[in-house]
Amino acid sequence: MSNITKEMTIREVITTNENLADVLMEYGMHCLGCPMHTLETLQQACDGHGLDSDEVVGALNKYLDENAE
Repeated sequence: MSNITKEMTIREVITTNENLADVLMEYGMHCLGCPMHTLETLQQACDGHGLDSDEVVGALNKYLDENAE
């Protein structure tokens, strides 16, 4: 199973599992349609949205763990 890290771009996160977009949206990260999502790391996106990156990474990895096939 892939682990999400702060160094991954938003695009890489979503490519890991498209349903992770819903988790990001719950945190108010509506940047999925923004052109920057292909270049911006999760850390940069969290900083830009005033979010705790450790909390967001934890939520993303928790989703992956709970929905492992």
